[in-house]
Amino acid sequence: MPRFFCTLLLLCLTLNAHADSYITRLLNKPVPGGVAVVDLGAAAQAPKASYQGKPVLVVKEQENWLAIVGIPLTVQPGNHQITAGGRNLPFIVGFKKYPEQRITLKNKSQVNPDQAQLKRIEGELAVQLKAYRTFSPNLPSNLLLDKPVNGPLSSKFGVRRFFNGEERNPHAGLDFAVPAGTPIKTPAGGKVILVGNYFFNGNTVFVDHGQGFISMFCHMSKIDVKPGQQLARGAVVGKVGATGRATGPHMHWNVSLNDARVDPAIFIGAFQP
Repeated sequence: MPRFFCTLLLLCLTLNAHADSYITRLLNKPVPGGVAVVDLGAAAQAPKASYQGKPVLVVKEQENWLAIVGIPLTVQPGNHQITAGGRNLPFIVGFKKYPEQRITLKNKSQVNPDQAQLKRIEGELAVQLKAYRTFSPNLPSNLLLDKPVNGPLSSKFGVRRFFNGEERNPHAGLDFAVPAGTPIKTPAGGKVILVGNYFFNGNTVFVDHGQGFISMFCHMSKIDVKPGQQLARGAVVGKVGATGRATGPHMHWNVSLNDARVDPAIFIGAFQP
């Protein structure tokens, strides 16, 4: 009997130690627009995992593999699951209420584009969605990300936005209030997979950090990189501007996991429940 309780105690301590692991403490924010860290157990090779039919980032911490799952803003709170190694592994998505933001734009076409502009927007969206769905085999250089710029936040992730009184898509990234011309640095190493000038986003750069972990920077005044270019952590991708649908100079940064836009604040230690 004493041996049984010793074994049980050891198991509990092991589980608690893993549940309180560094990656779990850093990233496990399972809400719409957040991230779930799911334990895949020990294995000789990295298991392949998917969520909603899309491949998921898998990393190793000590002896266990962990799935780092991006949760779309549109997901309903409740029971969810990923698939890994022929198993369905559950996790729970909690509730999070996002604030509202009301913005007035002088250029009314940026709220209600005409037919020609809508056609352009549709084509640009398809190109950008393809970039978000990139899944390269390499692992990210780091999961604790650097801020692309040093400055205060001016708009948080997930904010419900109303332009000239009309509701549009929620804010899919973080905005930093910094002057035009401020250098923007990639928060982790990666490969430039898309560069362009788009109707809403203006001058835009996508960087693939590996396994569906993507950064997007937009509204830039200048782009300093080219598609296919390999970047070290901290490399300059361009400069802050106000191109596209912007009321003034600022740095907008999106983070995507398994084609789900998630709160970048999670990765810089600034997440607020």
